[in-house]
Amino acid sequence: MHPILLFLHLAGVVLWVGGMFFAWMCLRPVAAAQLEPPARLRLWTAVFARFFPWVWGAVLTILCSGLLPLMDTGMKQAPSHWHVMLLLGVAMSAIFIFVFVVPYRKLKTAIASQDWPAGGIALGRIRQFIGTNLVLGFATIAVASLGRLFA
Repeated sequence: MHPILLFLHLAGVVLWVGGMFFAWMCLRPVAAAQLEPPARLRLWTAVFARFFPWVWGAVLTILCSGLLPLMDTGMKQAPSHWHVMLLLGVAMSAIFIFVFVVPYRKLKTAIASQDWPAGGIALGRIRQFIGTNLVLGFATIAVASLGRLFA
């Protein structure tokens, strides 16, 4: 992989997976312990409003920087772990798009109308999907770093 593409690929992964790890393991437990539901839901809406544009950029960067070497090599000649990374990356991207389009929109609508129970449900769905994507992200990192051992 060309060094610039590799840098862009890794930077996107660090931003996205690192951001999910921070949100899941650090921010979520503190926010749940210290904030009442209205304040917690407003916090998460503001956090996502800042984080999600970065994720869009990371997703596009990761997909483009990963697909260019794959197209250059050719699907048939590409190592099998590249195919697994592509599958996991597409799955993660689809999950993110779903989160952005469905539960995040519901969260913003609930906050705007001060419907705290609906906001809590939407935030719970987002939490579940971020947890899934976090696991898939670590699996992708494992495939990327260890895949050559099994080729």
